[in-house]
Parts: sequence; structure tokens; C-alpha cells
Amino acid sequence: MLTIKTNKKPIEASQTEVFSFLSVISNLQQLMPEQVINWKSDGDECTFTIKGMADIGMKITERISDSVIKMTSHGKVPFPFTLNVHIDAVSNDASEAAINFDGDMNAFLKMMAEKPLTNFCNLLLEGLAKHFKK
Repeated sequence: MLTIKTNKKPIEASQTEVFSFLSVISNLQQLMPEQVINWKSDGDECTFTIKGMADIGMKITERISDSVIKMTSHGKVPFPFTLNVHIDAVSNDASEAAINFDGDMNAFLKMMAEKPLTNFCNLLLEGLAKHFKK
């Protein structure tokens, strides 16, 4: 099992605004790094390719009012995973977000995937902060 927990990232938007944005899975495309290609989304599901790595499918499985968006692997993926975005209110117009990723993989794959997946999670948070930059 590979577990990645990012540091909290300040976001210049309310907890409700961030939650509403992330509740629409197609909005994730705006946060993806340039290595992500072939983006498709429909309803609560999306698929994309990370150049040189793998095809990934995700779906939103749970929304906990204003605080957590839970996503799981979906379709053909190299390994099952969960990706949860936690959003905390800081003030009426500021929040912070963090990502927890859990992937079910063998030790060899874990060794190869840990650094790129940690980078990917941090890039998603960076994209989220830039999206709401005032």
C-alpha cells in the first residue's frame, strides 16, 4: 500500500467555493499538469492519460458537505486507489486543501510510483491555488 498525504495548501476562496468547484469532476481538467492528455469526463467520472505512465480513470464516490471529495479508481487502472481532497475553512474567504492518496500496489510498483504520484498530488493542489488566485 502506498499512502501519500500532502501538506495543506492555502486557497484564496471560501471552503464552500472550493468544494463546489471540486464537486464537478470536469473542473479537475483545469488543475491537471501538462503531462495529462486525452481528458474525458462524464457525470462523476473521468479518464485521462499521464504521458509516459498510464491511463487513469476516477469517479467521485462521496461528497461530505463542504469538507471532503472522495474519489476512487474506475475502469482500467494499473492499481486500485482512492484520492480524497480535504478542504478546511480558514475564514469567510479563505480555505486550505490537502490530498490523501492510497494506492494498492506491490513494493516494486510503490518504489517506482511514489515520487511521481506525490508530485502529481502536489501539482493538483498548486493548480487549485492558482485557479482561485485573486
